[in-house]
Amino acid sequence: MNYPSPRDPCLSPWFMFAFSSKWAHPFFTIILVSSSPTAQHNLSFHIHFLYISIFFPPSLRSPILFYSSIYLLPPHTYINRNYLPPIRKMELKNMVAMVARSGRQLQRYNKGHRQVVGCIPYRIKSNKGMNVEEALEVLVISSRRKGKGMLFPKGGWESDESIKEAALRESMEEAGVFGTIERILGEWHFKSKTNDSLYEGYMFPLLVKEQLDFWPEKDIRQRVWVSVPKAKEVCQHSWMKEALDLLVKRLESPATNNNDEESI
Repeated sequence: MNYPSPRDPCLSPWFMFAFSSKWAHPFFTIILVSSSPTAQHNLSFHIHFLYISIFFPPSLRSPILFYSSIYLLPPHTYINRNYLPPIRKMELKNMVAMVARSGRQLQRYNKGHRQVVGCIPYRIKSNKGMNVEEALEVLVISSRRKGKGMLFPKGGWESDESIKEAALRESMEEAGVFGTIERILGEWHFKSKTNDSLYEGYMFPLLVKEQLDFWPEKDIRQRVWVSVPKAKEVCQHSWMKEALDLLVKRLESPATNNNDEESI
C-alpha cells in the first residue's frame, strides 16, 4: 500500500471509515456536490463520510449491519484520495437517490388528467426453440395496498424531469432495476379505481441490465420475474396488459424495434 505523504493535499478527521461495499440504505438520499478547488483531493473523504451519515440513521433504533471491509484510522492521520478504496460506478449508483420521491408539488397535469409514467422491465431468458412470448420474462411488483394484485412500476411525471427520466426513476424506486429504456409503447387515459381522478399514462419497455438488492421501496413491495401469461393473470390494470401485448408484438418484429434508446 502506498501511504500518503504529509505534503499531499489531505484531511485530518478524528475518525474515518472507508467502506468497500455495494450497499447503501434505501431511505436516505446521498448527494455529492462540491465547488472547492481541492474537491478532487477530497472526493474519497466526502463519499465515505456520506456512508457514515447513513450508518446510524435517525429513523432506526439499532445500527445497520452490512458486509464491507472497514478501516478505522486514528486521529490526525493524513488521508489523500489514493489512500481510500476506489468507488465503482455501481457503488455510486447505490448511493444516489436512494429515497423515493413523495408529494405532488411538482406533479404534471394535462387538461385535468394527472400524468403518470411507467416501465415494463423485461429480460430474455432464452431464445433457443422458443417464440418471443415464451422467452420473455417481465418484472412485476406488488401494490402498496395489500390484496390489490401486481403491476408494473409507475408513478407521477414531475415538472423537473423528462418523461424518460421519470420512467427510469420509477423503475429504480419501486422495483430496484436499472437498464436501457426503449421507445415508448403508447399513451392511455383511465380513471382511478378508488376515486374519480383521471389519469394520462405512458409506458416504456426497460431492458434490465442491473438489479439492486436494496432500493427505496424494498420494505413495502415485493418483486418477481414472471412469464407473459402470468403477468397478464396477476396484473390489476388493463392498460398495462395492453402495453405488455404491444411489447410482445414489437419484440416479434425486431426491424421496427427500439430505434430510440436511453441508458441509465
